[in-house]
Order: sequence, then C-alpha cells, then structure tokens
Amino acid sequence: MDDLIDTPALVIDEVAVHKNIKAYQAYCDKVGLKLRPHIKTHKTKRFMQQQLRAGANGITCQKVGEAEVMADGGADDILITYNIIGASKLRRLKALAQRISKLTVVIDNTVSLHGLAQTFSEETPLHVMVECDTGAQRCGVVTPEEALDLAIQICDLQGLRFAGLMTYPKNGAAQAAATFMRSTVQLLTNAGIECPEVSTGGTPDMWSAGTESVFTEYRIGTYIYNDRSLLVTKVTSEEKCAARVHATVVSRPTDDRLVIDAGSKVLTSDLMGMFSDYGFIVGHPHASIKSMSEEHGVVSVSVDCTLTVGDIIEIIPNHVCVVSNMFNSAWIRTEDNQLINQPIDARGLVN
Repeated sequence: MDDLIDTPALVIDEVAVHKNIKAYQAYCDKVGLKLRPHIKTHKTKRFMQQQLRAGANGITCQKVGEAEVMADGGADDILITYNIIGASKLRRLKALAQRISKLTVVIDNTVSLHGLAQTFSEETPLHVMVECDTGAQRCGVVTPEEALDLAIQICDLQGLRFAGLMTYPKNGAAQAAATFMRSTVQLLTNAGIECPEVSTGGTPDMWSAGTESVFTEYRIGTYIYNDRSLLVTKVTSEEKCAARVHATVVSRPTDDRLVIDAGSKVLTSDLMGMFSDYGFIVGHPHASIKSMSEEHGVVSVSVDCTLTVGDIIEIIPNHVCVVSNMFNSAWIRTEDNQLINQPIDARGLVN
C-alpha cells in the first residue's frame, strides 16, 4: 500500500496521534488545567475534531484564516492569540464572531484595542484578553501595570468583554511567568476587575505544567505530532513522533554523500536555534542532512552506510509545525492500517 505515497510526502501515524492527544488531555485533567490545543501544528479539521472529542475546552489559532477554516470544521470556541490589525481582518473577525458561540482575541496595544472597539457593538460583543510578555520577548505588555491599564480600557468599551490574561512563557520559565501573572491578577482584583482566565502554554514544558495557583488553561500545539526539537530535549520519544517526512534517495555521487528529493521547500531551513542540520533520519542516526537547496537535500553519510539510490527514508523534522504548512495534503496511516490522503485544511493561511 505504501506505493500510493509519492515522495516527498508527509506521513502521519494516527495511532501515535491518538495516544499523544489522550495522554496530554489526561495530564491536564489531572493537574486541573483546561486544555486549549493550538491547531497551527496540524492545521486540519480532522485532528481538531479529535482534540475536542478528547476533552479540549476550545482551540487556539494564530491567524484569522486558520480560525475561519476551523469554524467550518465545527469549532465553536476559538482563541486567536495575535493582535488583529487592519480593516480587512477586522471585518473578517466580526463575521467569524457571528458564526460561533465564543470568539476571543488578545491585545497588547491601544491601536489594536481601538480597532476592535470600532468594529464590535454591545449586540455582538467580542471577548478580549491582554497578552503579557513574561520573558519570551515577542508580543505582550511588559509590566503588570500596563496589563491593568488595558484591562480597564477593555471594561470601559461597550462592544468588548474582558476575558483575562494570556502569555507564552520562555521555555523553562513557568515560575517567572506565574509570578508576573499573580501580580497582575492581584492588581485586577484590587481594581474590582474579575479575571475569568489566565492562559499559558508551550509544548517544551508540557510535562511540568501546572496551575501555579494562577493559570487556568494551557495552550499547546506540537504535542500532537512531536518533532526532533522535543526528541533531543527528551520531552518525547521516537515512537511518539507521529509526523515523518518520507523522501527518496535520488543520487549517491560519492561514498560519503547522497541526495534526497526533499529540500527547503519540504523540510524548511528552520534550525530552531539548536541544530546544525535539517532533520533526523530514522534508523540512520549518523547520517546528517547537512545542506539543502529548494528541491535537494544533501546528506552526509559514512562510507559503510547501506542507503542507495531508490531507497525511501523517514525524517523526523526539526520543527514539524512549519513542515505541515509546506504540504497541501498528508498521508494518514489509520488505526486499521489504511492510508488516507488528508488535505491540510488551513495550509498557507498566514493572515
């Protein structure tokens, strides 16, 4: 049946996917966290629906386009963790809010806030969280006082509802994030403002996540597939890496070098700040994808490596979320060992 697969291809082991979903849902249930998985990793209605059936309280999207597709797939409680800027996006956001039961966005500035306020009314209010930078240094206000100020402004606007606080902590810095959030919640309490949710996340810290006496929900994406970055940091194991890129050896010009049909348009050039090559070749730990052009991956091998032209290899990507976005579809190996070609429903939706 594998002759259905034309390389390069993204192949997903659904048995491993189901185990990953169930294991982390059980973990969150045990520690008292609501689970709100991020769909940017798989970008499919199929796996989003499986996450919700397993007990997720809603989903996370990064862009409006992803949220629109997931709403089509039945998602009814969506958090978009990104500042929404611009008239076109705001129109789409309002239309989306009218389709589902609950839509929430985040802000960290008054430009975004005022755009939302001008778009939404008391008849169709929007839930808004304040994003806090607790160390990752992306978006987010950098002090609890700034978070309080934005929360007060949200509460004063008729078309908006203050929905709480959101952060994406730096890896390994959950305690610092919790300290920031506890201080912010205290300021809100002193001001008479209820904080419905305090949302945090991140797959690298998944197995140490807890409420820390402040967090109420956890957002997580990569856990559903896992990847090389989580493998080398021992967050996961090889059998739990559900997504593999299948590639064919198309040339072996020298004893110590071969070429595969997966280049930067498949594996991406993302080194995650931790790698010097472009993926882990399963079963050949000493082979290394040292360089790539668009359609070629150049692999350094030992002279006794048995790989030859025509062989198919499996690659665990460095960063699987980016790889998902490279393919129009993936091959899913189901629990009954059937192969299904699954569209990547939200592929390429970056706005």
